[in-house]
Amino acid sequence: MDKIDILIVEDEAIVALEIKRTILKMGFSVSGMVINFDDAIKSVKEKLPSIVLLDIHLKNSKDGIETAKAIKQVTDIPIIYLTAFCDDQTIERAVETNPIGYLVKPFKREDLKSTLQLAIYKMKNSKSIKTHLTPIGEGYFYDLENHNLFFKEHPIKLSQKETLLLEMLIEAEGEIVPFATLEHHIWQGNPVSDSALRTLLYRLRGKLEYLLIETVPSFGFRISPTL
Repeated sequence: MDKIDILIVEDEAIVALEIKRTILKMGFSVSGMVINFDDAIKSVKEKLPSIVLLDIHLKNSKDGIETAKAIKQVTDIPIIYLTAFCDDQTIERAVETNPIGYLVKPFKREDLKSTLQLAIYKMKNSKSIKTHLTPIGEGYFYDLENHNLFFKEHPIKLSQKETLLLEMLIEAEGEIVPFATLEHHIWQGNPVSDSALRTLLYRLRGKLEYLLIETVPSFGFRISPTL
């Protein structure tokens, strides 16, 4: 993985310095130390850190959750929340921003280390998966190498024939694939009823956004070119 730079957004100076020392001892870099919403956004835009360690409660500023939402409008940087608040309402708000980690104060140096190590492990795995993914549209991705369909990060199970149909359409890159070509490839040239392909498409559409696959009357199917 590339060099890890971490932005610390923490308004307690002693806590921020201890976090910085731990990060440097782990061999990572600190891209900045800031104490409020405005400086956090500025630092993210200027330095594009790998991870943001973000205190939820920031004095005289928008809180960390609002800060995280604004950061994600700039770029999708992984967030690890730091907080003394672990009530249900705070956690529910935090979860909506899809953080990669969550540390409750007071935490030990070992807790910070393990949380950072786990976050980096998740980032490595996510990066390796995404390099194989082909975006289909509407949050759906297909892994042509491993023959897996995902909605965002969630896998969707396909039958063998559904997989063959979807892969032919994806590989056509928006071009129309004739009905006869699909039937021959999916059923290996064996006789098939007139409704078999339509039924297969119906099942596949039930697992995708309906409009992702366009029917071209009297000719074939294609992945919708409007997406």
